Amino acid sequence: MKFAVCNELFENWSWERICEFVAAVGYDGIEVAPFTLAESVTEVPADRRAELRQPAQQAGLEIVGLHWLLVSPKGLYINGPDAAVRARTAQYLAHLVDFCADLGGRIMVLGSPKQRNVAEGVTYEQAWELAKEALRPALERAAARGVTMCPEALSPAETNFLNTAAQVRQFVQEVGHPSLNMMLDVKAMSSEGRPIPDIIRENGDLLAHLHANDANMRGPGFGDTDFGSIAQALRDVGYDGFVSVEVFDFKPDPQTIATQSLAHLKRTFGE
Repeated sequence: MKFAVCNELFENWSWERICEFVAAVGYDGIEVAPFTLAESVTEVPADRRAELRQPAQQAGLEIVGLHWLLVSPKGLYINGPDAAVRARTAQYLAHLVDFCADLGGRIMVLGSPKQRNVAEGVTYEQAWELAKEALRPALERAAARGVTMCPEALSPAETNFLNTAAQVRQFVQEVGHPSLNMMLDVKAMSSEGRPIPDIIRENGDLLAHLHANDANMRGPGFGDTDFGSIAQALRDVGYDGFVSVEVFDFKPDPQTIATQSLAHLKRTFGE
């Protein structure tokens, strides 16, 4: 199993410092939130993209891909009622595919809860179809660039659209594109009220990425989530992708979170 950590944890650190520290702790990869690098990825020219790859490569890190895709620029909405906004969002997703590939990444996690809520005046069924339509241009670009997009189930506390792994599975299967697969998030699976290992085993055939965090929004080992059973379920389905630490509570500090999270994962995964 390969382990990564998401970069937004390291607030106010330089990209070079993050890569150096993450590698020294023992991670295999790093996952990038684009808004930490630029308001819009269209502002990042080709030479700067090449520069961003160098510190990771020099540290022996793989840039896994992107998450928090639609935080910025402001005003993006994947399934809202405004056709112009949806078109702009679809275009930006295609730009994100190029940015991901230019960094050497292969995974794009589509979470962004506020940019996918079922809006007032739109039915759930309409939002479902609008989201499928908005993804298609980016998926065609993803197929050409070797990138896989992964919608993320999120709890009802965060969004009212795609709240369970089963819903994401249905969505992915309906779209039916080879560049669209699933990712699973431990915190989000904790909200389903079902055993997390069961959810993993039910979706192992489509699983391309996993976020490791505790139900309490902290890192692995900072709560009561049983990562040993999660590790076994991942082995059972033959998962060989990244297990990427993503936290939402940045206390006490990034060094402690990153170091102790990885130690807990390696211990429970038997690495």
